[in-house]
Amino acid sequence: MNRKIHIAPFEMKYLDDYYRGFNEEITKYQWPDPFGSIDEAREMLQEFLDEMEQGETLLYSILSEDDRFLGSVEIHGLSGECPEVGIWVAEHEQHKGYAFEALNALLSRVRDQYGKTCFFYEADIRNQSSMKLLQKFSENYEITDKGTEKLTTDSGKELELGGFELKLKA
Repeated sequence: MNRKIHIAPFEMKYLDDYYRGFNEEITKYQWPDPFGSIDEAREMLQEFLDEMEQGETLLYSILSEDDRFLGSVEIHGLSGECPEVGIWVAEHEQHKGYAFEALNALLSRVRDQYGKTCFFYEADIRNQSSMKLLQKFSENYEITDKGTEKLTTDSGKELELGGFELKLKA
């Protein structure tokens, strides 16, 4: 790893950065839309933090060496057999390898602390960056395509969500 970044449990001191960074471009291929207000962002992030306390979710900030907020990496459904991963990196910080480094670090942590070896990755198949990120895990994980679902979000976005299962290779 290049150690340009690190991950840490999300703290509300990054609320404004999260709110501003989670914009139209970031959510273009995602079910959620940008937040309507900073209060909506606070409410959703607090729900994630509450789920962290219950041991169901991990919400981590992706941070630069000087602790500047760069994005978010998360795992939902920790009590299940195959938790779901999610990640986003701020527009101005993309294409630097941060997504792989952050997600790989969190997957390692979850394997070590929770014994999980299976993860679910969902992304719009038209999002080339997300598909390239997925392939970067093929050296250590067996990746199974679980199919693609075309759907329209409540706000009218048309998505082509591909589901992929990542199983740690023996």
